[in-house]
This record gives sequence, C-alpha cells and structure tokens, in this order.
Amino acid sequence: MARPEGKRQDRDKEKPQSDLVEKLVAINRVAKVVKGGRRFGFAALVVVGDGKGRVGTAHAKSKEVPEAIKKATEAAKRKMVRIPLREGRTIHHDVRGHYGAGKVTLRTAPAGTGIIAGGPMRAVFEALGIQDIVAKATGTNNPHNMVKATFDALKNIQSPRQVAGRRGKKVSEVISQRQGQATAEEGQDD
Repeated sequence: MARPEGKRQDRDKEKPQSDLVEKLVAINRVAKVVKGGRRFGFAALVVVGDGKGRVGTAHAKSKEVPEAIKKATEAAKRKMVRIPLREGRTIHHDVRGHYGAGKVTLRTAPAGTGIIAGGPMRAVFEALGIQDIVAKATGTNNPHNMVKATFDALKNIQSPRQVAGRRGKKVSEVISQRQGQATAEEGQDD
C-alpha cells in the first residue's frame, strides 16, 4: 500500500533539523494574578543554531517548563538567520550592537583563542558555530537584552563578498585592502 505523500514530506523535514544545537539561555517563573490568587507559568528563552552559520532565538511561555522550552525551540527554528563567518570559526570584523540598555562589542580573534564571552552570548556563539571570539557586554546583564544585542551586532557583519558586490570590486581586492590596513596598524604600534 502506498504511503500518503504528506507523511513522507513531514518525515523528511524533521531529519535536517535533528542536527541543530539547542541552548536554553533562561527560564523565568511568571505569575498572573486572578480572583482566586496567582496562576504560575514559565517563560523560556532559547537559542537554536546549526553550528555552520545559522542561528535563531525565541521566547515562549507555558504552564509547564518543558512545554515552554518546546514552544520557544520551535519558534527559534522558524526565525533562523544566516551570519557570514570567516573560515567557519570567527567573525569577519569587529562589530558593536545594542538593544535597550544592553550593549555588546564583538571582536574577531586568532585561531585557538576560544569563546571569551558571558553566558547568554556564549550560547549564541556555540549555536552559531563560532570557535574564536572575544566579546564584552556592558550596560544590562538581562539575558533577553544581551541575546538581542548580540543578534543586532551579528546582523551588521558583512562578508568580503558582500562588500565587494556593493563596491563593484573583486573579493581579492577587498581582502588585500583589509590585509594592507592590518600591516599598516602593526607598523604604527612599533
């Protein structure tokens, strides 16, 4: 007997997402005050990534913790964005981002540095697949604002390919200019 086409497509959709990295950033107990007292629920903040340059985040609420985490994870999978990475291990250039009172500074790092960042930012970088980065958060330490500020910074990253396309140049010209600036800066430090 032939299977309905819909079930096969559903099964195929599930397989590619099984290799996603899911990081629970924060759980918060929230209360709704009603006539008879308080009704407690839980809010979860989750970061999901494929470890290869795609990452998403979401926040969801439910009466039970596992249900809140599941809802947030599903929403984060729908909101995934692609971030350009250099050599698949770090960002292309230093960048800043902010959200509310949260401000973050992300700096590119040489191989072997590792992830030097606070908890919520570390979760984003691990899900994204970044291996070497130095990050500093100032202002608030609220995990929601830190994650959103990190996403704001990551969305401002531009790869050499994007810059070359915008300027009408070749990628090799843009990269050689970047390396020329780096050697000029080193000469000034001496």
